[in-house]
Amino acid sequence: MSAVRLVQMPADRLPGWLDRSMAAYVESRVRSGERREQAEANKQRSLDTWFPGGSPAAGHHVWELTDDEDTVVGHLWIGPFTPGSNDWWVFDVEVDADHRRQGHARRAFELAHVVARRAGATSIGLNVFGYNTGARERYEQLGYEVASLQMRLPLD
Repeated sequence: MSAVRLVQMPADRLPGWLDRSMAAYVESRVRSGERREQAEANKQRSLDTWFPGGSPAAGHHVWELTDDEDTVVGHLWIGPFTPGSNDWWVFDVEVDADHRRQGHARRAFELAHVVARRAGATSIGLNVFGYNTGARERYEQLGYEVASLQMRLPLD
């Protein structure tokens, strides 16, 4: 079992992480067929909603994942989907390439589920872009079930 821990991301690292996270979010939306302008608008709505003033909204957690040697191996962001909701969301998760396939993500999710339950969450959801089949498989192994499915046919 991975010895990963959830450590609140230090305030001085939050802006850089947020820039990288939001850039990856836009690229994922574009890769999935959304126009760049719409992806950028969705990014801005996300920032306005979940990072007012540049800080996480109430109830949101942005953690660094650290291993047993205190090395940062990734990050995880969870929180209520809407203020005061018992329906929580995994907004972003990533384990650095050099640290994948070692159980870090599984352990981070297990710890995050405990935090969400203690905060009163009754469910936790996430989005998986269609091209990310490996992530979908891992989430299904953790017990996540498909709640909605969008499909697209490119006509180029």
